Amino acid sequence: MNDEVLFEVDDAVATITLNRPETLNLVSVAVRDALIEAVLAARDHPDVRAVVLAAKGRHFSAGADLSEFGSATSVFEARRIRWDRDPWGPLWSLRQPVVVALHGYSLAAGLEMALLCDIRLAAPDTVVGLPETRLAMLPAAGGTQSLTKAIGPTGALPVVLTADNLRAVDARRRGLIHHIVEEPDTVDAAARRQALAWAGLDPVLLQAAKRALRAAAELPLGQGLALERRLAASCRRHHAPRA
Repeated sequence: MNDEVLFEVDDAVATITLNRPETLNLVSVAVRDALIEAVLAARDHPDVRAVVLAAKGRHFSAGADLSEFGSATSVFEARRIRWDRDPWGPLWSLRQPVVVALHGYSLAAGLEMALLCDIRLAAPDTVVGLPETRLAMLPAAGGTQSLTKAIGPTGALPVVLTADNLRAVDARRRGLIHHIVEEPDTVDAAARRQALAWAGLDPVLLQAAKRALRAAAELPLGQGLALERRLAASCRRHHAPRA
């Protein structure tokens, strides 16, 4: 990791913090590398039961650092670098529950990151959106897929095709965020309270529940129910009295 992505573990909660406030926390290649390292550190830490994703400064993240897009030797090389250094897959696959604290601009890659988290909290000043189509681009850091999983294809289509920015109240109504934290400057604290609440619960049950719920969007009903039964049986064995 570097000083542009901070990582700390306290009370079984890992906090990953974007720390490029002077750039609106734009996600550069270096930031992506550091995010991957931080997410994997949270995944592998034996004490971590929950994760908070947050950001320093006035804005969560205004998206990718477009100044780097012209630095690759070719379009194909740029795409290869993008996918080789993509933290979205590791973030989505974390077994621990993840809460994100949004504030200010949470756009493009900033929103795409948030959509991969389990609970999205937002300050009243939050503005979310996928503006890529206005820039002749596709929201291709997982945006089309994660948005559709979050709010369904009917809700996702206008967000992508109009590329409009949405304020917190509208984003909450559409399901892009789960809760608006009304008190100013407290969204990070609210996210930590949620993570601490998770940390106080049985991690085996939480991780099984997260796996079952994620699978519900991927599997036919019969396969999903079979997975649910296997996970429930595994939890019962985990909690059975030792002989």
